[in-house]
Amino acid sequence: MLAALRAWPPRRWLTAVATTAGFVVLVAVPTDLLDTPLFSRAVPPTWWAWPSLLVSAALAGLLTASYVARPSSSPADRQQARGGWAGSVLTFFAVGCPVCNKLVLVALGSAGALTWFQPVQPLLQVAAVVLLGWALRARLRGELSCPTDPDREALHV
Repeated sequence: MLAALRAWPPRRWLTAVATTAGFVVLVAVPTDLLDTPLFSRAVPPTWWAWPSLLVSAALAGLLTASYVARPSSSPADRQQARGGWAGSVLTFFAVGCPVCNKLVLVALGSAGALTWFQPVQPLLQVAAVVLLGWALRARLRGELSCPTDPDREALHV
């Protein structure tokens, strides 16, 4: 996997950094990890919210950058894309306020959110990191094991 990352052009690295920053903002603002007047939080964030958000953001950034075209790119795989989306959504739920999430409140109520959902949030974050890591690993392994030759593919069109 490291060999694939070392071969990345600067365009992919720029995409990874920009996507990582965007992911942090898109998750941290509505979950009120970044304090803004737009959102508030009834339950203070956990100690692990920021580190886990940064890990997920870095993985999501690298995964997104793996889709940036390069001269010898591999075709996208739907399962890997689903793993990326699922991991991203799980991160949002994992670092968010358990009683501020409307879906959780509707499903469990405020007492249920604190009793049932809050203890599960660390597990959601572990699942998010596993899914994002799996999707990234699959993308990077695909780049090394199945490189395509654009000149050869042009002949088969």
